[in-house]
Formats: sequence, structure tokens, C-alpha cells
Amino acid sequence: METIEVLFLLARPGAGKSEIIDYLQQMDSKERPQRMRLASDLQVIDDFPMLWTWFEEDAILEEMGKPRLHTDDQGNFAAPHLWNLLIRRICLDYRKAVRDRTPSSAPLTAPFTALIEFSRGKEHGGYREAFKHVDREILSKAAILYVDVSFKESLRKNRTRFNPDKPDSILEHGLSDEKLTSLYKEIDWEEFRGPADSHYIPIQGIQVPFVVFDNEDDVTTDRGPELGIRLEQALHDLHERYRLRDKS
Repeated sequence: METIEVLFLLARPGAGKSEIIDYLQQMDSKERPQRMRLASDLQVIDDFPMLWTWFEEDAILEEMGKPRLHTDDQGNFAAPHLWNLLIRRICLDYRKAVRDRTPSSAPLTAPFTALIEFSRGKEHGGYREAFKHVDREILSKAAILYVDVSFKESLRKNRTRFNPDKPDSILEHGLSDEKLTSLYKEIDWEEFRGPADSHYIPIQGIQVPFVVFDNEDDVTTDRGPELGIRLEQALHDLHERYRLRDKS
């Protein structure tokens, strides 16, 4: 079964990206290719652990009486280019994943799907700016699943999921209302995706297929049967566009 090699999972914070990833990881790996058109070997690359490490390191440096490297004392990035550094780190992690699965002087022997998750708002350049920093090799193998929720729903879920005792948790981290509003109320997804009837986004000269996963009614929190049904349909549609792109 041919599977999607690189899946970008995009959305506002709290939209359900991490819950979708958890659902896919909990699924029997043998079912993943048939039901979701993703490889049995799933490699998740998420920029949240990367940026959280920066926060932790800066806190330690401050305790040591040394200058912070990445953020100010309010948790804001010290410079806008650090958002693009995260994208380039994602690409580096992908290249390492390919390297580790490729025997020396031989082609990749077993397919895997890299599931790459991140969010971007207009405040720091949006998706248009972020994808300027993605390797073209990755884009040539990529498809996009966009999880669509309103800002109101993003705000609700962000508040609900936040666990102050585990701010570093993938499933329980959150932002303050003020920071979520400033960074993610305004997004450029509609402009980035192009015409409403389009199934592909031209990125660096490459036609990247996408689908929109509507999660305004929140089928991700419980991770029940409806999530599986909706996700399976979305990924089947995406795989068909992915397959046709490769044959065009």
C-alpha cells in the first residue's frame, strides 16, 4: 500500500493536532496504511518540545545569572527569525530520520511517514513565511492536513486542556489568553491555501496537496469513533490528491 511520506499537520493551538497524533500513535500500526494511508512506521516531529527546551534553558541561565538566549522574561522570542529556526530544526530532524532508516549506500528499505506538526499566526509571518524554510525535498513528498477551528474554539480548548503542573506536556500545555490572542487570533491559512476550489498549494514551485479537517464540534478530545471516521475520510481524500499529484 502506497502511503503518504510526509504529512504536515497544521492548525491553531488547541485545535486538536496533538490529539490526532495520539490517536494515530495508539492505533495498531498494521491498520495505519489501510485505514489512514500512513506508514506503519510513524515518526512524529513536533516543534513544541524544541521551543519548550528553549524556555527551560533560558530559565536555568537566568538562575545562573547569565543572559537568556532565546526568550525574554515574558516568554516571548528574542527575535522573529527564531520561528524560522524551528522550521529548519524540523527539517533537520526529518533528514536524520531518513538517515537512520537508510543503510549505508542503499536506498530506503522500508517506508515511513513523517508527521510534522506546528502552528503559525500572522504575528510571526504565518504559514507563507514558515514554508519558505522547508526543504524542497520534503515538500516534494508532502501533503497537508489542516485542522480548522475558530479562534473562539481554539481559546476554549487551550483553556480546558492546560495543566499548570505539566506545562511541558504535549497534550496538556497551553498559552495565556493574551499570548494566544496576540500570536494566533489572526492567521493566514485562507490566503495561504488559495482559491476555495483548489486541492493544491503551490509552495516553492511544488504543488502540495491538502485537505481541511473540520473540528469546530471537537471530535478530538474524546478520541472516539467519530474521530476515526472523520480522520479516515480526510486522509483518504488527501491520499488521492497526493497520488494524482505524483502522476501528473
